[in-house]
Amino acid sequence: MGVQVGVIGATGLVGQEMLRILEARSFPVDRLRAYASARSEGRPLPFAGGEVTCEVLRDGCFEGLDLVIVDVDEPLAVEWAPVAAASGTRVVDNSAAFRMDPEVPLVVAEVNPEDLRELPKGIASCPNCTTMVLVTALAPLHRAAGIERMVISTYQSVSGKGKAGIEELEGQWAKLDGAAEQLRRAATVPGLIVAGEVWPKPIAGNLIPLAGSLRDAGYTSEEWKLVHESRKILHDEAMRVTATCVRVPVFVGHAMTANVAFREPMTRERAAALLAGAPGVELVDGGAGAPTALEGAGIDPVLVGRLREDPSQANTLDLWVTGDNLRKGAALNAVQMAEVLLRA
Repeated sequence: MGVQVGVIGATGLVGQEMLRILEARSFPVDRLRAYASARSEGRPLPFAGGEVTCEVLRDGCFEGLDLVIVDVDEPLAVEWAPVAAASGTRVVDNSAAFRMDPEVPLVVAEVNPEDLRELPKGIASCPNCTTMVLVTALAPLHRAAGIERMVISTYQSVSGKGKAGIEELEGQWAKLDGAAEQLRRAATVPGLIVAGEVWPKPIAGNLIPLAGSLRDAGYTSEEWKLVHESRKILHDEAMRVTATCVRVPVFVGHAMTANVAFREPMTRERAAALLAGAPGVELVDGGAGAPTALEGAGIDPVLVGRLREDPSQANTLDLWVTGDNLRKGAALNAVQMAEVLLRA
């Protein structure tokens, strides 16, 4: 028997990826309803060899649905996810709205699917895309030896800011086209590269070490998400985490370095064996063990490479992780969570 499914935010980058994944994984959709903003009302979206027509959120719009997947900004999620749950449907939310709510499980499908057994509020949350990529790789190591502390540096693509981020990078690259010599002298050529609307500084040909908005103690929202969400997913509030999140001029794919200290013995060889058999992970080892963001784009697993022991401290590893922030970082995990809920 098929499932009645609703997708809120169906016209966004993640929403459209979600429709493709639902179709590709043969999710048993009997009826799909796509919700978007008023400007997209009536817009047809391709799905399963046909089309689904966008509609707007309104009273009673979730009646009869079995599952609703939410991918909109936090204020809209706060407003509409509880409405969907109150209608009797189960909700998978991709926003940050409920992630740290103790009554809402925060789930990476390959890591803690058992947390979906109970939904006190009828809502389950997907973590931030950066957290998702990192924790998928680190979970098997944490189970084996317990992570004591980790120091993370991220390199996050512009698609983390949606279509606006991609368009801003495209526009800035276009202005630089054919200006290689000027670009080399950009520091002394005022106005060659100007800031856009998404970021306060140029992103083309640049790195911005402030991904997210500034929060407590000089850390950004993206950095605090890594701290708190990792602890919740791995069920370890004692784990110490610090991070620096950087926005880079890459269209799709988040990557990060991790220096990870363990409570129990952990060697490179043991870690490699654990990662090689971990669900959702592909270990790129050996001489070419340096997977790029481009190689991780458009595929399901997260890629792990540059695995090595830290010579400055025992039981500590350095590794590199990259994954598609739109796919595994958001849309795929939401669909995987929905599949777990169907089996429950």
